[in-house]
Amino acid sequence: MATTNDLKNGMTLDIEGQLWNVVEFQHVKPGKGPAFVRTKLKNVLSGKVVEKTFNAGVKVEIAILEKREMQFLYKDTAGYVFMDNTTYDQITIPEQSVGEAPNYLLENMEVIVAIHEGNPLYIELPPSVPLRITYTEPGLQGDRSSADSKPATVETGITVQVDRKSTRLNSSHVSESRMPSSA
Repeated sequence: MATTNDLKNGMTLDIEGQLWNVVEFQHVKPGKGPAFVRTKLKNVLSGKVVEKTFNAGVKVEIAILEKREMQFLYKDTAGYVFMDNTTYDQITIPEQSVGEAPNYLLENMEVIVAIHEGNPLYIELPPSVPLRITYTEPGLQGDRSSADSKPATVETGITVQVDRKSTRLNSSHVSESRMPSSA
């Protein structure tokens, strides 16, 4: 147990049996009346974001998440299979828990898996992932009127925006694709 005075961004709380990540918080001391803590919380499982206000000093339950470094092995009908790098145990994570990560997930990639009470909750990818461009429209010689980026399909099948100049290289060129932030 902790109090609302101990809240920090990224902390995971157990509120009424559901896990919530603290996205942001603000301690407010109005000129009149008691202090309170205004928070923005994100549900770990559904991704829903809500704003919640707590009285200052109220006790809150902190959820203990174990974050393990794991390697993605393959996808099967049950979900995505990962191997723990220290114990070599394999776990299957259902597709709904993985979210948008498969758009940037390659076999043998190292990721962080968050586990609560033995249940995998979500995965964290590295901030950038090198992906091979498999298809992009050719640029027009001398076309200066269009934007500096164009759509390109990468090896995972997702279409991302890439710099026009970076696609002039051969098809084995590696481009850094940034995944949308999930926290």
